[in-house]
Amino acid sequence: MHNRSPSPTTPTRAADSDRVLLAHGSGGLLSHRLISERVLSRFRSPLLARLDDAALLDADNGASSLAFTTDSYVVKPLFFPGGDIGRLAVCGTVNDLAVSGAQPKYLSCALIVEEGLPVETLERVLDSMAAAAEGAGVEIVTGDTKVVEHGAADGLFVNTAGVGFVPAGRALGTEQIRPGDRVLISGTLGDHGAAVLAQREGFLFESPLESDCAPLNGMIESLLTECPSVRFLRDPTRGGIASTLNEIAASSRLSLVIDEQALPLSQSVRGFCDALGLDPLYVANEGKVVVVVAPEEETRALAVLRAHPFGRQAQTLGAVEKTARPSVRLRTTMGGARLVEMLSGDQLPRIC
Repeated sequence: MHNRSPSPTTPTRAADSDRVLLAHGSGGLLSHRLISERVLSRFRSPLLARLDDAALLDADNGASSLAFTTDSYVVKPLFFPGGDIGRLAVCGTVNDLAVSGAQPKYLSCALIVEEGLPVETLERVLDSMAAAAEGAGVEIVTGDTKVVEHGAADGLFVNTAGVGFVPAGRALGTEQIRPGDRVLISGTLGDHGAAVLAQREGFLFESPLESDCAPLNGMIESLLTECPSVRFLRDPTRGGIASTLNEIAASSRLSLVIDEQALPLSQSVRGFCDALGLDPLYVANEGKVVVVVAPEEETRALAVLRAHPFGRQAQTLGAVEKTARPSVRLRTTMGGARLVEMLSGDQLPRIC
């Protein structure tokens, strides 16, 4: 399963292009290159250069900082089993705040609507956003709407920005990670990407595929309250868990060693990936969180995650090690090991 190539698009071919490709939006290696080589050099901000899920800003309300994030959603199709573009936008922004240690509070909603979109479709998306915001305990307080010509927006694009407050004394970051720390995942992998792709292409499988799109702020707040030695959190969305783990390794300058037999996969996602030749390590998630925690709190952290409906299948994936060169290694069920690299192409475009 894990010997498959994640994408036919090679980094060299895409990097040499003078045009933006779908692969540049994959959340993997080419996305990082585009941001680091084209974006960061033009916006010289130390806050932006951290490339965190949210920027942590000074606040004067008793919180240690204000968290601010923004994201745009272009998923195709607009509706899929387990969610839609509206629920995805709210949950994705809430989760980016939560993994930064913030308690999400306020969201914006900006819509780019293609001429000819049925009003009923727009209302379904807005109703879904309202329900998701209520479920996450956040308020949509500002927004914008633009309409573009037919053929210019593929139906509907959504941008959401979010603000939350970080309690005083709470500090998360890759700089907190230490050798010996444990790497956990809150549940099964690849559910979102598999569900969206199956819906898009009209694939039918005996076992239903459903997105894991969910707001994780309640579960994460419980985890941070009960396990103060949590070092770092990240939601493994575009590029899958493989890209997320590589981001952690590169930023912390440490290595992550994970066990193949510990990877939680539903039977439906496993069968889907086997049928299409996809590696589930690179398939997107929208309701999972990677947790790096001190070894003495591993058991407690797993218990807290498993006590929540969104974390019942939480597992320990592996551990952090100090090596000469930071990397992500997978211990296979055959007893060997292989490097897990960041997604290099566009395995699943338009997934969020």
